[in-house]
Amino acid sequence: MKIALFPGSFDPITIGHENIIRRALPLFDKIIVGIGINTNKKYLFSLEQREKWIKQVFADESKVEVKSYQGLTVDFCKKENANFIVRGLRNSADYGFESNIAQMNQYLHANIETIFFQTTPELSAINSTIVRDIIINKGNASKFVPVIISNDFKN
Repeated sequence: MKIALFPGSFDPITIGHENIIRRALPLFDKIIVGIGINTNKKYLFSLEQREKWIKQVFADESKVEVKSYQGLTVDFCKKENANFIVRGLRNSADYGFESNIAQMNQYLHANIETIFFQTTPELSAINSTIVRDIIINKGNASKFVPVIISNDFKN
């Protein structure tokens, strides 16, 4: 069984995240959307809210599971029998950052491969940090998040 992990904080999930997951689905038997918990990071939305939104977005997709984890991503992969990590790349800066992490993950667990998906051009400017900033400043972030949860972001 081909199992992939798509890790992130998803604070909040964006249409960029959704796009990468949906494009990766044909390649895998299961994709675990892994919400990483970093105790040193402050989140805008609770873990429960983020889990709920991701489950709503992928309610129609039986191959997607949502789980949270702490610690090293590769250790979570081993626990879940995932041999692949899916990552989205928006630009060359993402590539530099993500390739370093992928190489370290390979060093730690040689049987875990990182698969990169290039973001589609129309979504390349979207990231959770910008979406959070829009929300904090009372802007309309609904066009940057999946339609099914966009009402939660309208002011």
